[in-house]
Amino acid sequence: MSKLPKKYRFVDLSDYGRAAGNKIAVSLKNTCVTPIHVTLLFLICGILATVCILFQYYWAAAALLVLKSILDAADGELARIKKTPSYTGRYLDSISDIILNILLFTTIWKVTEGSVVYTILALIGLQLQGTLYNYYYVILRNRFHGDTTSRVFEKEVPKAMKGEKQQYVNILFKIYRFFYGPFDKMIYHLDRKAVTGKILPKWFMTAVSTFGLGFQLLIIGGMLAFDLKDYIIPFFIGFSFFIFIFIGLRRFLNR
Repeated sequence: MSKLPKKYRFVDLSDYGRAAGNKIAVSLKNTCVTPIHVTLLFLICGILATVCILFQYYWAAAALLVLKSILDAADGELARIKKTPSYTGRYLDSISDIILNILLFTTIWKVTEGSVVYTILALIGLQLQGTLYNYYYVILRNRFHGDTTSRVFEKEVPKAMKGEKQQYVNILFKIYRFFYGPFDKMIYHLDRKAVTGKILPKWFMTAVSTFGLGFQLLIIGGMLAFDLKDYIIPFFIGFSFFIFIFIGLRRFLNR
């Protein structure tokens, strides 16, 4: 189920798990399994991937990271199929992602015996990349009344939807803001005019989708599998320079 009208759909390189995720969601439609259960399952997959890295089972880690991306697509699809969107699921999904990213980079730092400073810079770069992609994508989706749980600005606690408790939404929102608030503010200050800019071309959104978490995990998995783990941290530091290239290109396109 696409989040955009057909006219504005683009090739999302980070969403390669969507087809498999949709099949999983369809198979779970008439079961008691909820989107939250699937989110917790992808969290477990991510944790198992970090364990595999610690014990140098790099191909297994790569496979688990791909499976994590598939399940990450499946939880949202299941919510749409069952018509049970929730802010609880939306925030839990994002919180799980950043916790796994922290664990993943900490584990890579451990096995490569690299620099703590460079590892932190790479993690910050990874998060800023993902934030820029989500920023542009959510702006696009909101213009066409896309999924109602995604907002361009997460400033206030939203009202709980049917079937979820406001208490849980409040708690998860605070945790979400703690982790993502600084990154959201940085990207907004770098490109605040994107909110009122023209609709971005499909090719541009496809290029920016390389910043999506699914694609980032695919890169990490590939580098682990081909024994390039020592280059993961430097790669994501260098890849962060494309943030400024994409923002500059967005401004040029909307001039």
